[in-house]
Amino acid sequence: MRRALTLCLLVGTWLLWSGVYVPLVLGLGLASSLLALYLAQRMGFFERGIYSLHLLPGLPRFWLWLLFEIVKANLSVAAVVLRPGKSLSPTVVDIETGSGPIGRTLLANAITLTPGTVTLDVDVGRLRVHCLTRAAADELLAGAMNRRVAAVTTD
Repeated sequence: MRRALTLCLLVGTWLLWSGVYVPLVLGLGLASSLLALYLAQRMGFFERGIYSLHLLPGLPRFWLWLLFEIVKANLSVAAVVLRPGKSLSPTVVDIETGSGPIGRTLLANAITLTPGTVTLDVDVGRLRVHCLTRAAADELLAGAMNRRVAAVTTD
């Protein structure tokens, strides 16, 4: 069941992103989706309990929140660029996370998607993050993003 649902998601995503509906391209898209499914099977994706469809109910609210955070961070980075010198304070911080592998991955990607921050290293229980400003580092250390990710994931 999980494999069939994953195949449907892969094929559906591929169809939406390609936008080309001629037989040869449709066949290649199906072949690439089947290859991705085969590789996921070989890596033990379905057996190790990391199958992440349990994330679906909370993800839309998380994405909306993340979109708002990305807009705020864009404005902050624009302000730093337009007023250089005073507000620029590059900082590297370690963020403690109690999440499992899915939660760490989601948190690391959310941090990297937010302008002015990038995840440098992912370790068990810790992320090392470079922030363009001290204010961005303080916001990450406050833990709002970490709590949002923990609320979405249950791993």
